[in-house]
Formats: sequence, C-alpha cells, structure tokens
Amino acid sequence: MELTLSKMFYNCTHITYTSIGECGDYAIRRICNSLYIYFQGSNGKIDWKNNLDFPAKPYKRMGRVVWLAHRGFLKVWKSMESAVGRYISDTSLEKIYVIGYSHGGALATLCYEYIWYNRIDLRENIFGFGFGAPRVLWGLRLRSITSRWENFLVIRNIDDLVTHVPPFLFGYFHVGKLLKIGKRGKYTSIDAHRDNNLLCELLRYEKGE
Repeated sequence: MELTLSKMFYNCTHITYTSIGECGDYAIRRICNSLYIYFQGSNGKIDWKNNLDFPAKPYKRMGRVVWLAHRGFLKVWKSMESAVGRYISDTSLEKIYVIGYSHGGALATLCYEYIWYNRIDLRENIFGFGFGAPRVLWGLRLRSITSRWENFLVIRNIDDLVTHVPPFLFGYFHVGKLLKIGKRGKYTSIDAHRDNNLLCELLRYEKGE
C-alpha cells in the first residue's frame, strides 16, 4: 500500500535516524518489495553551513554532458552514499521511494539521481518527495539531465523561504515537479517551513480544502 504525502511527511519528521558522514541522517524502511529512504531535515549549525556552499560536479568522469550540484548538499550525500547504496542495490526491490524534508529534501534529490543512474531496471519505479526542499542543481536546465527527476516532487508551502534558496538569480533551480500548497500570506516565510504547519497544509490539500 502506497503512503499518502501527509503520512510520508509525518514519518520523515518522526522516524528514528542513523547519523553518518558529514552530518547526514537517514532511515530505511521496507514494506514488502518497496524501499522507503528517509532523510532528516536541517539539524544544527553544520547542516546550515553545508546549505550555503557552492556548485560542484557530482561525478569525476561525466563524459560530454556535465552538470553541477550544490557542493554543500553533495558533500553530505557523498559521505553517506555507500551506506545507503547497499540497500538500493538489493535486486529484489520493485519500487523505491526517496523522501526528505528541508536539508533532507536536497539529499533526497541527489539520492534519487543516484538510484536512477545505478538501477536502470527501476527507473520507472523510483519516486521522490522533497518536502520544503531547497534548490540543488546549478547552471543550464539541460533536458537530458532534468528528465532524470521525472518522478520527483518538490512540495512547497507557498511562502516557504527554504524552497526559494539558493536564489534562482544565482543559477540554482528545482528539478522534477513543483507542488504548491497552502495560501499565500497565511504564514511568514519562516513559519511556512515549520513541520507542523507543512503537515497541516498537506492534510488540507489531501481533503481538497
């Protein structure tokens, strides 16, 4: 049974996490042949230091098509890649869901691409959700690259400050689809990002309010 957006987000903010590497926090849950990978939101000063870093290459050998990702988020993901990757390599899996909140939403963005790149057999069955996620990619919006996140959804409580950084004018952009929920002006830009307010708006969205 697939989880609703509100249930995935609730799990993401209440699950027990394992800390590893450059302040990376992840949790793994398996339901039948579906794997759920959760990434925790910003948790301390080091996370925010990483949040304000610059672009870098995600792979050493990229061939003719080169794309760049936010270096701070990329550094955290690379420090936990092997630990999370051993679950992703399980050939009995039929679907993988990648879920993250805030800083964790950025890690979910990179993890999703890692699965797309390494599990060709599952490309049609990878689903990603970045709740209150910041922008991760930098540079040109190459269709050959952005199409990798076809089933990735960024959920924005409309005035959420974090989903608007790093600034678009600095060359950063979201990938996948952007789902806007809530009402403009209901919260301050900071309050719109708070987990309890985001959950409230998710429940209202699912009720069609």
